[in-house]
Amino acid sequence: MSLAVLITCSTVAKAAGDAASGKKVMLKCQVCHGKDGLAKLPEAPNIAGQKEAYLVKALTAFKAGERKNEQMTVVVKGLSDEDIANVAAYYSSIKIIVQNPP
Repeated sequence: MSLAVLITCSTVAKAAGDAASGKKVMLKCQVCHGKDGLAKLPEAPNIAGQKEAYLVKALTAFKAGERKNEQMTVVVKGLSDEDIANVAAYYSSIKIIVQNPP
């Protein structure tokens, strides 16, 4: 069990990107997901405030062909691991407010 924790912590540590650099990279992402992380297309998810490690995992899976989406495959193909970490840091750093329905 401690080995699993060590591996998980190592993965998360690698995921820590630079949000300022990610802001420059996300120009490719904003067409669908918006500069603010709120989707501009009905089939694209909102990613503002999403967990950084999740975004890294998802983008890496698209790049490796483990997840399939034509638009995402085209966009992530040109991203380095550092770009992925940075764009994940940018979108995860966006603060969102959640309100429960009345």
